[in-house]
Amino acid sequence: MQVSKMAAGLSGSEIIRIGNQVSEQVRQGANICNLTIGDFDPKIFPIPAGLNQGITQAYEAGLTNYPPAAGINELRQSVSDFLQTRQGLAYGPNDILIAGGSRPLIYATYRTLVDAGDRVIFPLPSWNNNHYCHLTGATPVAVPTRAENNFMPTAADLAPHVPGATLLALCSPLNPTGTVFSKQGLEEICDLVIAENKRRSPEEKPLYILYDQIYWLLTFGDTQHHDPVTLRPELRDYVIYIDGISKCFAATGVRVGYSFGPTAIIEKMKSILGHVGAWAPKAEQVATAHFMPDAAAVDAFLGDMKNRLQTSLQALFSGLKALQAQGYPVDAVAPAGAIYLTAKIDVLGRTAPDGTVLSTTAELTSYLISEAKLALVPFSAFGSPATEPWFRASVGAETVASIQAALPRLKAALDQLK
Repeated sequence: MQVSKMAAGLSGSEIIRIGNQVSEQVRQGANICNLTIGDFDPKIFPIPAGLNQGITQAYEAGLTNYPPAAGINELRQSVSDFLQTRQGLAYGPNDILIAGGSRPLIYATYRTLVDAGDRVIFPLPSWNNNHYCHLTGATPVAVPTRAENNFMPTAADLAPHVPGATLLALCSPLNPTGTVFSKQGLEEICDLVIAENKRRSPEEKPLYILYDQIYWLLTFGDTQHHDPVTLRPELRDYVIYIDGISKCFAATGVRVGYSFGPTAIIEKMKSILGHVGAWAPKAEQVATAHFMPDAAAVDAFLGDMKNRLQTSLQALFSGLKALQAQGYPVDAVAPAGAIYLTAKIDVLGRTAPDGTVLSTTAELTSYLISEAKLALVPFSAFGSPATEPWFRASVGAETVASIQAALPRLKAALDQLK
């Protein structure tokens, strides 16, 4: 059967492939510590009680018809107030677009700004930018990052690729690493974009920034979140923000995301998503609009959630560091935000008990699922080379006890390698 070239060339999700492998092991009776999917187990991390109650009440009130395509006015106003109060960002309701999670908003940003063949810059590893480039016909410019910079891109990394590019896709806290931009690091990137746009003629398309801050409320300790427009207000006309409640309220299935940015761009994004029909359900929008202004409830929920996430992340980090201290070829980057830990398991080239030489992180991933009953996602799923020994561990769907129980199994699995 003939299909479009785009559809024919679209690759599947490596994360879903690994998830299917885990599901098959579970079906066969295995007890897997599954640190793959960037999601939450509602039994461990339920959504806020007030939000839950509001959704139920909205459905009972019969709010099941179409919402406005750009989002109900009450929610856009609540988001506007929330941004002003929490981040000091002044975006009115008309500069805010509501959608069914952040994914349609990222797609709409690409569709609004990027023509076929335009160059899009993004760091490696990063989540899904390669696929959005494919969907829009963009030319991907994947820029490798380094462990010594916590896998965050620097201005020096990006500078050679900026001339002529249309979009710079950034994320902080970063999926998959759980690391964040420093103030200085992001300032230097902002200054790079400002200088590039000053260099371009009025006839040229400017360089825009897609800034995904969906995890920004989940930062730990003294870590601070920074964003481009706060640091450099002159970038306001060039930054499109991606945000929502999916991560900060453990509400991945509630599907309420929002984007904000320059009026003209947001208006075009509204038109695109209006045709796609990617709106968030009306009842969920109404409930979110009522919950977000309740500062006491929001703060209480975030405080508890962050403490428990940090406990899980720290348990895994400390366990890997303890193995490293015992001489095992593992390492980890201290968690700063989101629900992710960056782990290093540097055993490629070694031989499994069945005689298989583990030559790629995909093979190592399968080995760990089988022998350690531990499922991680290699950075190769986020565009990095298959020989880089780095992995994402997502802690939202496992208990601290499950994570701690997996560490001795990891040690035993490593002991079996030759």
